[in-house]
Amino acid sequence: MPGAKWFSGARLNFAENLLRYRDDRVALIFKGEDQPSIKMTYTKLYDEVARVAKSLRQAGLKPGDRVAGFMPNMPESIIAMLAAASIGAAWSSCSPDFGIKGVLDRFGQIKPKVLFTANGYSFKGKHVDSLERIADILKELPSIEKVVVVPYTQKDPDISHVPNAVHYKDFKSSESDLEIEFEQLPFDHPLYIMYSSGTTGLPKCMVQSAGGILTHQMKELMLHTDLKREDTIFYFTTCGWMMWNWLTCSLSLGATLVLFDGNPFHPNPGALWEMAQDEKITIFGTSAGYIAALRNAGVKPKKEYDLTSLKALLSTGSPLSVEDFEFIYKEVKDVLQLASISGGSDLNGCFALGNPMGPVYAGELQCRGLGMKVEAFDDNGKPVVNQQGELVCTAPFPSMPIYFWDDPDNSKYHSAYFDVYPNIWLHGDFIEINDRGGVTMCGRSDATLNPGGVRIGTADIYRLVEQMDEVEDSVVIGQNWENDIRVILFVKLAQGYEFPSIFNIQLFKIEPPQECMDFIIKRLKPMSMS
Repeated sequence: MPGAKWFSGARLNFAENLLRYRDDRVALIFKGEDQPSIKMTYTKLYDEVARVAKSLRQAGLKPGDRVAGFMPNMPESIIAMLAAASIGAAWSSCSPDFGIKGVLDRFGQIKPKVLFTANGYSFKGKHVDSLERIADILKELPSIEKVVVVPYTQKDPDISHVPNAVHYKDFKSSESDLEIEFEQLPFDHPLYIMYSSGTTGLPKCMVQSAGGILTHQMKELMLHTDLKREDTIFYFTTCGWMMWNWLTCSLSLGATLVLFDGNPFHPNPGALWEMAQDEKITIFGTSAGYIAALRNAGVKPKKEYDLTSLKALLSTGSPLSVEDFEFIYKEVKDVLQLASISGGSDLNGCFALGNPMGPVYAGELQCRGLGMKVEAFDDNGKPVVNQQGELVCTAPFPSMPIYFWDDPDNSKYHSAYFDVYPNIWLHGDFIEINDRGGVTMCGRSDATLNPGGVRIGTADIYRLVEQMDEVEDSVVIGQNWENDIRVILFVKLAQGYEFPSIFNIQLFKIEPPQECMDFIIKRLKPMSMS
């Protein structure tokens, strides 16, 4: 490590593996805030991907090109990704609540050729426009030749102010019964470009392979999650979090995927559990922060909803507290596999996660991932048990990045994971492995902030603060707080500015950094120099 080669000579197509089923079983269920759910069969999904793929080919897309998504978690996001992957283009996505700077810091590096976006998204019953930001983003992204706009919050949005824009219905081919031409590509052909948290400088662009992601995620879904064709799986995620990629791979097993866009507490704290009841969800995935919020809000899903179908609940993003383990078994369902899982965008999967055949101990992840040589290293670089240490992986695994974008000598890649222990992956988490194989996550050991499971690099925040004339100096830290991490920003104001009052900023759990900075600026007022 790095540089291990997997299945040299093998050829495959990622999208072909996810579209192996073509029947009338439901592939996707989409539920937006305050909207009835819509369903799409595997036959319809294949047809939609075929039509978009043909149009992408006609637009000149070829293997190795990049396609970007600035989309809510909706069917068209998956369709666009699969259409790009069928050709061999690499897919990269951001959540539509990202600020302009955050998008440019990411897409600006990889120079996508085509951008898929929705006209907006929903949050707490409000419709938020995306097209104004897209128009501003395009001014700094000359590589984009086509913008495909999916109507969501409006039936026929005005796209005249967006350069090179076309409505989704006008972009996709009007032909029917098309067969997809799946490019057969090497195992390590680029599939996804994910992003580091940006603890120093711009976020690093991690390029991951089609074969590596497929084998790694199918292993986790089939063996660690016990996902079967008859299951209905949901994960509360945006397209900017790796759990969207992970959830999408469930198509390879023919399961039904539930996609959700909106606030999980709107119009009431039980919104997701009502959806679980109505759609008969069998595997429910979410964040530890959401579970803690449920408990604090006094929500008792077991008493209010029929969760007979539910067989497993997955939690990630941050460590799940003992109290929240107990809450799930008391107030959600007492016969259930509760799997706290942990990994990262770097591997688009997990280092430690569930075991459907094993016992669940409160506060623990059930086991280390199959095929993952995960250890806890002490200060001397030796593996320890029943003692906190650095999470390392001492053998290669298929889904590790094949390279970082714009890193010709692999120096960025090497320094990200291998500088401390040569040929051993250092992840930046403290863990404890006990003598029965369970894993306890003990928090980050690097400069990454992790509020509510959303990884934020300190550099993401400093880059924005440094642009503010109002602030002379600043430091941002993560603080352990109520079984989570809260982000605290200390600022030294420039001469001539003051805070109108003392207030506590706790927006990083729900807002991207740019919106947090906007919030701060609005509450700074110039002093009268007299």
